[in-house]
Amino acid sequence: MPGWYDITTFNDLQQAHDETGILRSRDYFNSLIKAEAEKGIPSSRVVIGGFSQGGAISLFTGLTCPEKLGGFFGLSSYLLMHNKIKDFVPPSPPNLETPIFMGHGDKDPLVKYDWGLRTAEALRDFGYKVDFRTYEGLVHSADPEEMDDLESYLSERLPPLGIDSAAKA
Repeated sequence: MPGWYDITTFNDLQQAHDETGILRSRDYFNSLIKAEAEKGIPSSRVVIGGFSQGGAISLFTGLTCPEKLGGFFGLSSYLLMHNKIKDFVPPSPPNLETPIFMGHGDKDPLVKYDWGLRTAEALRDFGYKVDFRTYEGLVHSADPEEMDDLESYLSERLPPLGIDSAAKA
């Protein structure tokens, strides 16, 4: 299934890695971050994230991004190229202190709940700060409570700049 990267099997998304597609999508995300910086938006005011494949590529991009981000999140997602991720993380990772938000339904039949949980644990083992939330009964979908939690995360990561800055924007 084509998307941000090709998925060749749904039996074990942890094993189905299209490295070429993943790196191409990561580079595309990084080009968008760079374009925002060229417009005067510092990377520390950029948050990337997504659902499922979009969440997985956002997590990968956030971990491997050469610039400090405002945040990154993955909903119903998992760690891409978990066995090689350290090869792609820059030395002195700029986002090691950047809080990561993850949300996952415990009844997700497609991107297994355990994959999300193991992703959060692996990221914590690498030294990242991960807020992993479980949504009871949620399948491969979004949930109002999850959206509320994401909104809170985004509000914390991107506080208003102030009246003078907002008037200029």
